[in-house]
Amino acid sequence: MQTLNAIRLSQELLLPKVARARCIVDATAGNGKDTLFLAKNSPEHGVIYAFDIQENAIETSRERLMEHNLDGKVQLILDSHANIRSYINKPIDVAMFNLGYLPGKCHETMTMAESTVSALTDVVDQLSVGGIISVVAYPGHNHGQEENNAVRKYIMTLQSKQFTVICIDMINHINHPPILYIIEKLKSE
Repeated sequence: MQTLNAIRLSQELLLPKVARARCIVDATAGNGKDTLFLAKNSPEHGVIYAFDIQENAIETSRERLMEHNLDGKVQLILDSHANIRSYINKPIDVAMFNLGYLPGKCHETMTMAESTVSALTDVVDQLSVGGIISVVAYPGHNHGQEENNAVRKYIMTLQSKQFTVICIDMINHINHPPILYIIEKLKSE
């Protein structure tokens, strides 16, 4: 069993920040696994906003949270992550983006470069000092490669005096494995 993968690494790297976070975003709720991770590991006073454009993703996430009695801690939002600013107008401490399509469902509906970069820009603008963002990108298909390129191009513009950005890529795997980006805000402008 592979113990090092993009999603596990993302969760491990975010865990210390999640434990102290007050405002948390799951930009792509999907099957609710990241949402559940955030709900389980955040403080009682923390609020989690989980976005997805697919109603079945929101329902699956709700059911997963209810199984653990954590549904009251999360605001599930049936809307694009590109509209984060419409729902959150305070500093964001932690955000997770797990791009691509909903596993086990229709592969026709997926995150797209333009909406993802828009959402990422908004989260970066609202990120608190010491805040952190993870992005797991899937360059193994055409739209995924395009989205990964757009995300990478955007985060490379972030000023190093204000942000640290790392990229973790499984360089010995074939078929374009997921790529993990971590963005940490060091200080305000």
